[in-house]
Amino acid sequence: MMKRYQNSAGTMTRIADVMIVVAAWLLAYPVRFGFLNGVPGLPYYSEAPEESKYLGLLPFIIALWSGCFHFFGVYRYDRVIQRSTEIHTLIRAHVGTLILFTALAFFVTEYRFSRGVILIFGVLVLLLSWAFRVISRKVLREFKKKGLFTTRIVAVGEGRDLEYLVSQLGRYPELGLDVVRVIGPADYANALELILAESPKSVLLSLPAKNREILDSLVFGLKDETLDLQIIPDYSNYIALGAATESFGGVPLIVLNSSPLYGYQAWLKRLMDFVLSGIGLLVLSPLFFILAALVRLTSRGPVLYRQERMGLDGATFMMLKFRSMRVDAEDATGAVWAKENDNRRTRFGSFLRSTSLDELPQLWNVFMGDMSLVGPRPERPVFVNKFRHEIPNYMLRHRVKTGITGWAQINGWRGDTSLEKRIECDIFYIRNWSLWLDVRILFWTFFRGFVNRNAY
Repeated sequence: MMKRYQNSAGTMTRIADVMIVVAAWLLAYPVRFGFLNGVPGLPYYSEAPEESKYLGLLPFIIALWSGCFHFFGVYRYDRVIQRSTEIHTLIRAHVGTLILFTALAFFVTEYRFSRGVILIFGVLVLLLSWAFRVISRKVLREFKKKGLFTTRIVAVGEGRDLEYLVSQLGRYPELGLDVVRVIGPADYANALELILAESPKSVLLSLPAKNREILDSLVFGLKDETLDLQIIPDYSNYIALGAATESFGGVPLIVLNSSPLYGYQAWLKRLMDFVLSGIGLLVLSPLFFILAALVRLTSRGPVLYRQERMGLDGATFMMLKFRSMRVDAEDATGAVWAKENDNRRTRFGSFLRSTSLDELPQLWNVFMGDMSLVGPRPERPVFVNKFRHEIPNYMLRHRVKTGITGWAQINGWRGDTSLEKRIECDIFYIRNWSLWLDVRILFWTFFRGFVNRNAY
């Protein structure tokens, strides 16, 4: 259902975007060197630059915009449904691609392309792409009103998943998916006859496990009909991170709570961690020496504190911090969380913890691959073994690498705050992970993540 729409809409939009990119680049040249040439405030060209240079760049531009739009998820119509979400994704992808193109045009090629042409091209692509999406949605909605290019759907079943799906299909008529009837529990006995009476193109079944016999009879009764049969499996209670379908040897599999970080995405995240942590270690090395000296001068004991923490898939590693507490801090109490006005802190340690500067040595953990720059905060195994039995979905936070900062930290859930809220933030981060989300979290860490009232 959605896959078919995604394929058709995605193909149509890809073709339209290529045509827009070509038209915008071909228009930008005459607009800049013709229509705008001599306008007050702009450089005047007595002779326009060689046009063949600009035309020769067109294949590269097409490939760059097509590839980057795909990478940014512009054509993911299973996710990009709301108009605001679609436009936001388009703007983010286009601006990012334009910055990359400008950098390549000015720092890689010897020929200096006009900044005016690039700016006009960028504006035209954004405006035309935006207009195409707005107009195409309106056209598709009009088609739906007139009954053109629509798919008739009959839904059979009950439950929140079915109710949500039917309501979403009603919200977005441009999808062309029309739920003409919903058959509930009172009509299960006559469901087959009611389905056939509507002559649908697709049937959506959402029956609880207790109604397995009804599901079997409907599937068997519809097997010779020329319609699509789609089933919402009764497993929503088991999902926390999400679900996906796979096939192995022709056998369909439903995968629950899998990590979104695998393949090239995991490699890209690791590459970003490696490069940025390496730069951080080099740039901040003078600060490291200063902080290390102050730790040594203000208290007895080692400069660095090594503590066992749990990371990816439950593996443990030794996390590094600048020591902020007395050496014998846990001799009497055992493993306990730090609390406000904790008398175990050293004089300089209070400052380190309140500013999160004690966390800086974890850049080495990131550089070595034990941690990531962004992810759920790592916890000590002794606390993990306690929380995993008390807080639902707690262990799912270990499906990705733990991080120096994260979604929970920039939203204020750190220190002795609600564990449930922190887990909600961690699950949200894993479900919605992208490199762009990591960049946003790193950016907001400088404003919200270092100094926090709960950092003690």
